Amino acid sequence: MGFLQFMMQDVTLPAQPAADTHLTLLDFAIKGGWVMIPIVLLSFVAAYIFIERYYVIRRATKQDQNFMNRIKDYIHDGKVEAALALCKSTDSPAARMIEKGINRLGRPLQDISTAIENAGKLEISKLEKSFPTLATIAGAEPMLGFMGTVIGMVKSFYAMSQAGNNIEVSLLSDGIYTALITTVAGLIVGILGFFAYNTLVVRVERVVFNMEATLTEFMDILNEPV
Repeated sequence: MGFLQFMMQDVTLPAQPAADTHLTLLDFAIKGGWVMIPIVLLSFVAAYIFIERYYVIRRATKQDQNFMNRIKDYIHDGKVEAALALCKSTDSPAARMIEKGINRLGRPLQDISTAIENAGKLEISKLEKSFPTLATIAGAEPMLGFMGTVIGMVKSFYAMSQAGNNIEVSLLSDGIYTALITTVAGLIVGILGFFAYNTLVVRVERVVFNMEATLTEFMDILNEPV
């Protein structure tokens, strides 16, 4: 044991060069090439759309539980102006639908129902603003990543053709970085965009359900015997 310790003291390992393994996200983006520019820009656009639409839809989901009870009392008491004032002071798609229906009081119930449904369609259209853009980004991002893969492979093969028999890994690194980084970035943004789009769609469906329930309740009020 003492002999081994003596031998190990005389062994000196060659110094290894320090490798710079600390790469930031910016470094990776730069190595991905110019294809990363549209990928990053579209990711910011998708994030903005999701956050903005999320809070708009979230605000539309909230509704006063006593709203329809108060509308019912006002209509039964003949206080149409008070019902209209309540609808105007309530910031929700359902309230704007009911306001449209109250303005049609005195006409056939079918006309009132049609007017409310049309108002509801307009409200849903407002909530789904920018949805096509978000869906397009979610579908286009992986395609941009694959385009970066093709560009990276072309760069690598071009470097190989120019190097002849002196092919080194360093000659292929730029193309490989472009191929892999753009693919990963495009897939990540595309997957997140897909989940973001479906999250918003589900929340809009909840708003639609609440609006349909409100329409049914309002028409029941009008059909009740005075």
